[in-house]
Amino acid sequence: MDQTLRLGLTGGIGSGKSTVARILAQHGAAVIDADAISRAATGPGGPAIASLAAAFGADFITADQALDRDKMRALAYSDASARKRLEAIVHPLVGLEISRQTDVALQSDSHCIVFDIPLLVESPHWRTKLTQVLVVDCSHEAQIQRVMTRNAMSRQAVEQIIQSQATRLTRVSAADLVIFNDQIDLIELESEVSQIWRWFELSSQ
Repeated sequence: MDQTLRLGLTGGIGSGKSTVARILAQHGAAVIDADAISRAATGPGGPAIASLAAAFGADFITADQALDRDKMRALAYSDASARKRLEAIVHPLVGLEISRQTDVALQSDSHCIVFDIPLLVESPHWRTKLTQVLVVDCSHEAQIQRVMTRNAMSRQAVEQIIQSQATRLTRVSAADLVIFNDQIDLIELESEVSQIWRWFELSSQ
């Protein structure tokens, strides 16, 4: 019988979700990063590029044959139909790669697979595939400041992204476990994740 723990990890932009994923990987989890898969699909020579060029035009493809993320972001947040067309191209490719990486993790006998999914709560199908959902939460202002600093984005651009995602209340309501990653340092965050990991190990015995 398959005893693999399938942990869904999510959080709003700037919440620290990727840091939590890295800590879980250090504990031995197999981490499947949907964002990284999406970036690869739309990066130089990625499998989505031909379809994106056909759907949106060559102006949306850079000289190194990657998606022009800034241009696409501006379009997607101003035109809901464009965003749906983008998702219709990219999401199936991401799903296929997630399935492939899941098979690899299962074949390597990983006892915990972490599915790092930014839009986990927004997706209708993920909950039934997961054992637990871990949400990394933080205040609205902390999100804004972190992303502005990290990505050199304007407050308005960050606000647009936050508004396009599920609300904090919606995410937390969908969670089995929550880490409030606000005004704590990395050592404290690592300690919280380690406690959760120990609980996973005990619950699987």
